Amino acid sequence: MLKMRLSMGGTKKRPVYKIVVADSRFPRDGRFIEKLGFFNPLIPREKKERMGLDVERVKYWLGQGAQPTTRVARLLGENEIMPMPAKGNNPQKAIPKKDRKKTDEGGEAKADAPKTEAPKEEAKTEAPKEEAKTEAKTEASKEEAKTEAPKEEAKTEAPKEEAK
Repeated sequence: MLKMRLSMGGTKKRPVYKIVVADSRFPRDGRFIEKLGFFNPLIPREKKERMGLDVERVKYWLGQGAQPTTRVARLLGENEIMPMPAKGNNPQKAIPKKDRKKTDEGGEAKADAPKTEAPKEEAKTEAPKEEAKTEAKTEASKEEAKTEAPKEEAKTEAPKEEAK
């Protein structure tokens, strides 16, 4: 199977890649069939010297069935030689490894948070209903309901303070 891929060259920490057509069984920097261009990732995107391609040969090899790797497909898509490939969705890859655990824990906490907030909102909406019921009661029962409500609030506030 033919592959269009990057073959690494350059020096230590200064990579320069050749865009080559090679048999998939050949090593990355080993034997290749034809050199199609070059790619220098250290040069800014705006400069022409960043990448050079022989467009006719690239189209020829695509017609012969050569499959570009994901990186080469992106480079060809940027140069409008072929359609831009769909982006892979791996949001964890963008997060530093030490922070991934925090986001996993945070993600679970965020998922639980709406569940805990929803009953509080329901309690707020139920409170006016209870007040409407207490208005229908006699004055003695109103006073009892008012005295009970602050006691319940005091109980609910105390655990919140303990949690902090």
